[in-house]
Amino acid sequence: MTDLDNLKYTAEHEWIAVDGEVVTIGITDYAADKLGDVVYVDLPAAGSSVTGGDVCGEIESTKSVGELYAPVSGEIVEVNDAVVGDPSIVNSDPFGDGWLVKLRVDASALDGLLDRAAYVALTEGDK
Repeated sequence: MTDLDNLKYTAEHEWIAVDGEVVTIGITDYAADKLGDVVYVDLPAAGSSVTGGDVCGEIESTKSVGELYAPVSGEIVEVNDAVVGDPSIVNSDPFGDGWLVKLRVDASALDGLLDRAAYVALTEGDK
C-alpha cells in the first residue's frame, strides 16, 4: 500500500507522488468517495503541457461531473489508459492502480502543496 504520509495533496483533492522530476497524480479516496461510482475519465494526452491550477481533464460519476485540475505545471509523460478503459479503478484503488497521469515537473513547482496532516484537516478528518 502507498504510504499516504509521503504524498503531497491539493485542496482540489488530488494526491501527488514525487519520484525525481516525474510526479504521479491521482484523486484521493475522499474525492473518489464523494464522487460515487466513477464511470468516465477524460485525461490530457501524453506529450501535452498543463498549467498548475488549470482544468486538464474530467471525471464523471453516477452523481456528478468533476473537473480534474493540474496541481502543478509540467509535461504529461504518461496517461493511465487502464482507468480510461475501466474508470471504476479510481474508486477501488485511488492511491494505487487508479492513478491518472504522470508529469515531468520542476521540483520548485511542488512548493505550497499540502502534507497529509494539512489535507486531513482540510477534509475535517473524514479520510
